Amino acid sequence: MTYVVIPAKDFHGAKQRLARLLQPHERSALARATLTDTLTACGQAEGLAGIGVVTCDREVAELAESLRAEVLWEAEPRGQSAAVARGGRECRRRGIPSMLTMPGDIPLLTAADVEALAAAQSSASVVLAPNREDTGTNALVLTPPDCLPVAFGDDSFRRHLRLCAERHLAVDVRRMPRVALDIDTPEDLAVFVAQRVPSHSLQALTDLGVLERCTVAPCPVASDPSS
Repeated sequence: MTYVVIPAKDFHGAKQRLARLLQPHERSALARATLTDTLTACGQAEGLAGIGVVTCDREVAELAESLRAEVLWEAEPRGQSAAVARGGRECRRRGIPSMLTMPGDIPLLTAADVEALAAAQSSASVVLAPNREDTGTNALVLTPPDCLPVAFGDDSFRRHLRLCAERHLAVDVRRMPRVALDIDTPEDLAVFVAQRVPSHSLQALTDLGVLERCTVAPCPVASDPSS
C-alpha cells in the first residue's frame, strides 16, 4: 500500500514567480485551486493507504479536511524536503511500506496518474517523475519511505538520481505529461491554459478574468498514452 504525502504552504504570498502576471489575491486563488485539483485526483484514486497534507496553515488544513485528506501538522514551514521527511516518518511509524509525494500544484493530475505511480513502487525502490524541463522532481515514490534522503529544490531530479546511484538503489524514471506540469512560472501557466482542460484551476482563472493575460503555449502537453 502507498500513502500520498503532499506538502502545502499557505495560500497567501504563494506563486511568487507569477507576480508579474497575477496580483496577490489572484495567486492565492490559483494556489487554492491547484491544491484542490491535486487532492481531488488523489482522492479519486483507488488502492491508496491514505493521503496526508503536511502544513502549518489553518486555511490549507481546512481545505485538505474538506477533501477528506489527513492533515499532518508541522510547527512551522521548513521547506518541501523537511515536509516530505515528516510524511516519511509518519509512514514508517504506521508500518506503511511505500510513500508517494508530489507538490500540490499539478492541475492536470488524474486518478489514473496517481494509481500508476502507486503501482510503480513494485518496479524499483525509487520511482521518479520529473517536471517538464527534467530539472525538478514532480513525483517521487519511495519503498520503503525512508530509503532515500529527499533533496528538493533547484535541479532536484538530477540530485535524486545521483543520491540513488550513491546508495545503489534501483530507479524507475516515469515521464508523465500531466504530472510534469506544475504551475510555477508564466510559461507553465500558458501551457496549462492552452489545454483548456476543465478543472478548478481553469475555472479559477476564468472567474478571475485573467485568461487573456496568458499567452498561448507553443508546445501543449501531449496526451498520456497510458491513460
